[in-house]
Amino acid sequence: MHATELLREQLNGVHQYVEEIMANVTPEQAHWHPAGTVVNSLGGNYAHIILTEDLVINALLKGDAPFFASTWAGKTGMSSLPPLPTPEIVGLPSWQEWSAQVHIDLNALRSYAKATYAASDEYLATLSDEQLRQTVDLSWVGLGIPTIQWILSGVLVGHAFSHAGEIACLKGLQGGQGYIH
Repeated sequence: MHATELLREQLNGVHQYVEEIMANVTPEQAHWHPAGTVVNSLGGNYAHIILTEDLVINALLKGDAPFFASTWAGKTGMSSLPPLPTPEIVGLPSWQEWSAQVHIDLNALRSYAKATYAASDEYLATLSDEQLRQTVDLSWVGLGIPTIQWILSGVLVGHAFSHAGEIACLKGLQGGQGYIH
């Protein structure tokens, strides 16, 4: 198996995992924020996964506008966009305040997620193993100069699994079942 095939399989797997966890989330669960904590809301975590993938695939790696700023502008299911990283400020912005205030339309956000997942799969299908070894300067967000392979496996796959665990925990804290399997 080629590395690109493995990454494609892993990313599709994490998409299925996230969507299974999100399948029966109610609007009330999505907006609940545990008092006295610094965690993002369940819906904020879900949006974070999708927005990050959109940014990484469409803007960072493809060089296009992210969907949330182009074809999906105003249709993502988020009442406002979170603070986004900029080259002028090194590091990643906190989404805590945004997450506690944003209104999430789960159906619209799920549709945006499907479009983002499809674009990611389409992009990964075009990559060669040699292209995965190319580097991208992410020092402006504090991530150095990683390979595309590391960005896809660490930033997209690992990141999504981490936040999916937070979503599952937040569902459990509300009396729901996190991961079904």
